[in-house]
Amino acid sequence: MIAKLDDSQLAAELSRAEALRAQSQSSYERVKAVVEAKAGAPQDLDDAAAALKVAEANLALARARFAKTRIVAPFDGIIGSRRVSIGTFLRAGQAITDLANIDKIRVNFSAPERFVSVLKPGAEVQVSTTAFPGYELKGEIVVVEPVLEAGTRSARVVAQVANPGRKFRPGMSANISAVLSERPKAITIPNEAIFGSGDQSFVFVVKSDSTVSRVPLKLGTRLASVVEVLDGLQPGMTVVCAGHQKLFEGARVMPVAVQGKTIPTGKGEG
Repeated sequence: MIAKLDDSQLAAELSRAEALRAQSQSSYERVKAVVEAKAGAPQDLDDAAAALKVAEANLALARARFAKTRIVAPFDGIIGSRRVSIGTFLRAGQAITDLANIDKIRVNFSAPERFVSVLKPGAEVQVSTTAFPGYELKGEIVVVEPVLEAGTRSARVVAQVANPGRKFRPGMSANISAVLSERPKAITIPNEAIFGSGDQSFVFVVKSDSTVSRVPLKLGTRLASVVEVLDGLQPGMTVVCAGHQKLFEGARVMPVAVQGKTIPTGKGEG
């Protein structure tokens, strides 16, 4: 139960309806016994039965009205702050609080017109938020609006996402990624391996003699954790994912794998 309205008048009406129904039931039973004993007119029994039905209908109505004084949640969820004070006179349709079921959430985002043709209901998306770095949920697109927004030339897209743990909350900003096409032979590296100088992106590659070389890159599609390399690397190359701020061309390193990342250790040699 979320809230309770003042029920004093309706409680009294319910008690009265219950008493009248009990009285009508008693009268019906008494008249029935008299008629069955051939000591009364059948019409009296019909009248008593009709009175009982009226009393039962009035009782059902009183119970329904009384039940409406208890405001219950139509579904399981999280209750927000109270919008009214105790004793406030409520108008029909007035909101008293917010109730949200966030076991499943809907994420609204806009897609540029060049991607609309490949975004279809049922397509998988990945959803992340800066509030929980590294935490990602999977969902699927349920709506792609057929009409684009004139000002932005983008389409509104809605995705439904299961939200175990209820970490994602209504109103949060989110990062959305979706597979628009597949390139099985694409080379990808962690985002943190890349550093820049001006407008050029670089990465340190570990050579066979354990020295590093700074390699310029041409980048492609960037995702939440990895980025596509269009030019500059070959499959199988080892790149430095952390600690590259202290490195220089020709520095010697000792690669150490920590949680899937190659971190250089040791002293550099000029």
